[in-house]
Amino acid sequence: MHAVLEARQLTKRYGDVLALDQLDLTVRPGEALCLLGANGAGKTTTLHLFLGFVKPTSGQALVCGKDVAADPAQARRALGYVAEVVSVYPSLTGAENLEFFLELAGRRVDATARDAVLERLRFPADAIHRSAGTYSKGMRQKLGLAIALLKGARVILLDEPLSGLDPAAANDLVEVLRETMADGTALLMSTHDIFRARDVATTVGIMRHGRLVAQVDPTALTGVELERLYLAHMAEHAA
Repeated sequence: MHAVLEARQLTKRYGDVLALDQLDLTVRPGEALCLLGANGAGKTTTLHLFLGFVKPTSGQALVCGKDVAADPAQARRALGYVAEVVSVYPSLTGAENLEFFLELAGRRVDATARDAVLERLRFPADAIHRSAGTYSKGMRQKLGLAIALLKGARVILLDEPLSGLDPAAANDLVEVLRETMADGTALLMSTHDIFRARDVATTVGIMRHGRLVAQVDPTALTGVELERLYLAHMAEHAA
């Protein structure tokens, strides 16, 4: 199965700061790579390089085999992006936000397909016609996922999607992400939540000082063991 995301010796410098150091990773359809690491470890830089928000100093970020730096617009057609805080127009309804963002992606909203996706995401049926300014953070995250799925994204990048969610909302989002993967969508997610990363990921990556220092199968470790491994890498960095 071909990779939908691939980093090849991907490196990013900001002046004297080495934000990402020769990153190699691969994500295939239906897989989820969850990146753990302290602030400044390179997680968000990795996402931004795949999105074409910044250009690499060296190496390549590939989306469906296409070099992002060479054609970022083409790469973004295959991508969905859910930021830590999903930006919506608060004065528009959820339906109007969906229509607006899908039109930007060159897509028209089919109401039947929209409602099917929203039901799958367990988005409250009556909320789609309410002002998005009334939505909880969890609802905005689900609206962002709906936009990504309805545009036909083959891979969704998520930057700290669980941050600030209450436990029930976080658990619900984890279930939604699992179901999204089961349909063949790939995920690349940055998070500080070790235990829920283990629940979502097919691979957990630990980043430290711009390097991917470990990739582990989360089914091979208990949550406590994964936490110990993570903390051991962080302690090594501190030393």
